[in-house]
Amino acid sequence: MIKLDRCPSTLALGYEGYSPIGLKRLFNKKTVSPFIPYKPIGENREETDLFMKNKQRISLSGVQSKYSMVVENGQLRLTKDGEQGTYILKPKLSEFSNREFSPANEHLTMQIAEQVFGIETAANGLCFFTGGEMAYITKRFDFADDGSKLRKEDFASLAGLTSENTDKEYKYNRLSYEDVAELIVKYVPAWRIEMLKFFRLVVFNFLFCNGDAHLKNFSLLETFDGDFKLSPAYDLINTKLHVDDRIFALDKGLFKNDAPQFMPMGMVTGKTFLEWGKRIGLPDKTLKQELDKFCSTYGKMDTLIDSSFLSEPLKKEYSESYTSRRDSYLKTRL
Repeated sequence: MIKLDRCPSTLALGYEGYSPIGLKRLFNKKTVSPFIPYKPIGENREETDLFMKNKQRISLSGVQSKYSMVVENGQLRLTKDGEQGTYILKPKLSEFSNREFSPANEHLTMQIAEQVFGIETAANGLCFFTGGEMAYITKRFDFADDGSKLRKEDFASLAGLTSENTDKEYKYNRLSYEDVAELIVKYVPAWRIEMLKFFRLVVFNFLFCNGDAHLKNFSLLETFDGDFKLSPAYDLINTKLHVDDRIFALDKGLFKNDAPQFMPMGMVTGKTFLEWGKRIGLPDKTLKQELDKFCSTYGKMDTLIDSSFLSEPLKKEYSESYTSRRDSYLKTRL
């Protein structure tokens, strides 16, 4: 068991477990240990069988393995047959570079989105297998506090796209982010409010090199009034730390139609996002204010990167990948 000196949720220093803020955000103020009673997957045959059976039951899409968990007696554990999980566990990637740090990468990116840029995110943190291996944990946001299920629809489903009626790459190769914006207008009554959230999220994914922000990683969530809003952000990660990834997850990029005049030599700049923002219905003044925020320097971000569970070389790489896109591309307005 490793010894902690910072909150594995908020990254605040001086804690040997989850801080009060972390416990409130993740566990409704319940005291929960960040150490889970399992060895890393593959090290113990009996426990690995439990994880494999759990994986077969969980109804969550995606390539990375995900496991369903609940809290019992102050500890996270795998769900049993017929039990509804309220947390999702994501261990390290099964392949790719620096895979042992993928939980720390996703956790840091989610924390920066929330703490620095005010983006609503799914509650999240890190937990640790016996021996200290990290895993990412997130609270499911499609359940109300009373346990009732809220309807959640990703944008592949809203567009009527499946592997059966298209191809296996449908979540990448069918729509642009402008097409996604049109779906928001179609299905969300208060679309202007949610469109600004969507704009922020797409810019954030660009800046933080998330090359896997595909159609299933954006969703609408049912409100208590029966309407829909953009769900909290999830699956935010700097994919550049693990793979030589594309700029945008969607093959068609930002625009429904080619817009070479706004992408000089194929480069994405501040001018590109200004034009895209206009096309999805946001006013010029708002767009300029938002891009100014993303182009600013934040000491809080440096603190979070320094306090993260990434290795020292990866902290440097993470920071440089962000500042490069900010300074070389987003700040370029003309």
